[in-house]
Amino acid sequence: MSGSRSLHELSQPEYWNTRYSRSDDDGTFEWFKSFKALSSFFEKRLPNPSIEGKIPRILHLGCGNSTLPIDLYNLGYKSQACVDFSEVVIKSMAECYMQNRGIEWKVADVRSMMEFANDEFDVAIDKGTLDSMLHGSLWDPPEDVRRDTGSYLDQVARVLRKEGRFLYITYQQPHFIIPLLERNDTWRIEVIELTKEAGSFDYFGFVMDKKL
Repeated sequence: MSGSRSLHELSQPEYWNTRYSRSDDDGTFEWFKSFKALSSFFEKRLPNPSIEGKIPRILHLGCGNSTLPIDLYNLGYKSQACVDFSEVVIKSMAECYMQNRGIEWKVADVRSMMEFANDEFDVAIDKGTLDSMLHGSLWDPPEDVRRDTGSYLDQVARVLRKEGRFLYITYQQPHFIIPLLERNDTWRIEVIELTKEAGSFDYFGFVMDKKL
């Protein structure tokens, strides 16, 4: 896929419903990095699965058919919500993992998550979802990129509890991404350069803590 018009399709549910409906796309797929490659990043930055009986609530933003929710579930994270605007992939994942009680699968657009209350989640995780909204020059992003990413990040800030944490994995360079992430002094932003694997892009983990 190439060109601004083609990249714009990534922000539309029709593209993903078609992709996930293909027989050769059965199963699961990891964008960017596997859970094994990211396990140290998550281990250091996720809350304990249960502290004094409190179970942290995690939101997966644009979950697709990643096994990340299942990997975290197996580590003890038993309260998770997984959202994607593709009805096809949500139906498939809900059917495959219905035995994992404590994981919800919901059809929702991350740019308008009215299904969730304010201050509902302790952690939100994005592994490539914001990237799917990006096209054109990131030196001066098109209006629809600014609008979509702005709506998305405002929703993430809304559903996170005070001092909640937003973890975002990307291969985009920080100097392009930070101006899009900043939301009127909403976050404390830390950028972690992730360990590079042979033949791969440079990847970055953005750790954004919601201020009081």
